[in-house]
Amino acid sequence: MIPLLTPEQAQGPTAVALGSFDGLHEGHRRVIGRITGRAAELGLVPTVVSFWPHPREVLFGEARLRLDLPAEKLSLLQPLGIEQLVLVPFTPELAQLSPEAFVQQVLVEQLQAAVVAVGENFRFGSGRSGDIGTLQQLGERHGMEVLVEPLLADQQEQLSSSRIRRALAAGELAEAAALLGRPYRFGGEVVSGRGLGRQLGWPTANLQVDGRKFLPLEGVYAAWAWRDGERMAAVMNLGPQPTVDPSAPSAVEVHLLGRRLDLVGAELRVEPVALLRRQQRFASVEALVEQIARDAQQAEALLSPSAGVGVAQTPADEGGDSPQQQNP
Repeated sequence: MIPLLTPEQAQGPTAVALGSFDGLHEGHRRVIGRITGRAAELGLVPTVVSFWPHPREVLFGEARLRLDLPAEKLSLLQPLGIEQLVLVPFTPELAQLSPEAFVQQVLVEQLQAAVVAVGENFRFGSGRSGDIGTLQQLGERHGMEVLVEPLLADQQEQLSSSRIRRALAAGELAEAAALLGRPYRFGGEVVSGRGLGRQLGWPTANLQVDGRKFLPLEGVYAAWAWRDGERMAAVMNLGPQPTVDPSAPSAVEVHLLGRRLDLVGAELRVEPVALLRRQQRFASVEALVEQIARDAQQAEALLSPSAGVGVAQTPADEGGDSPQQQNP
């Protein structure tokens, strides 16, 4: 696994792809592709550089949930030829740096960047006052090659992380996967619940998902679940429990189809495949149990080999962040 580092820990000199790269969609991969060849030609360390937390969290107090947490990015970047992921701590002090000071202190002094690639909408420095023209001028001053990748769009609109979030928020998983170029996945540790599912005859694994992870629309899904590389068909409830406990907070509950495993303490990865229905309140617990049985039957049909839904490959190790990785 490639390392996740602070700027002070980075190995240089570097060829840097600079940006948020949340979701690592095709547009992001093209920016990254601009530096890997140059890094090989010039003997540089191919490096992705991003900010943590998101600048808008610091500047405007906005909660910014991520499509990919930092540790999840590592396994996605490695096949692209990247050798290190560097997270620049975004602080009020960093936000006040002029474009000139940012280039001097971060790119030149800390990262020893000889090549920098960005998307054409890249902005940086105090008040977002620096653009690609500014970066190119400063690159000339410091002997740093600047590569600019045009924005990528399809027949509908520009490819962006925001567009992927909209698809997930609408439960449009196929659209999100097409934009990402891969299925959307998340996971966490299985923790002990109150046993309500078991009492109803449908035991579930309760996932403790990192609160910074973007999750799709609340509802009931057909899903794949992985533990230690083994793929299992499942039905997943994402959201509250309006029938049995309306006051309970939103949760991620996974019922494995045809399997009974003690998963408490295990790490489980989940790939929602299809939205079966939205959350609803039933007139009785018996009506809920009948609906769960129909959900499981529908999920099993969707995930059967003949249905051709989902993916066959085992997901990369996309675990959550360890404490030392969460916020360097």
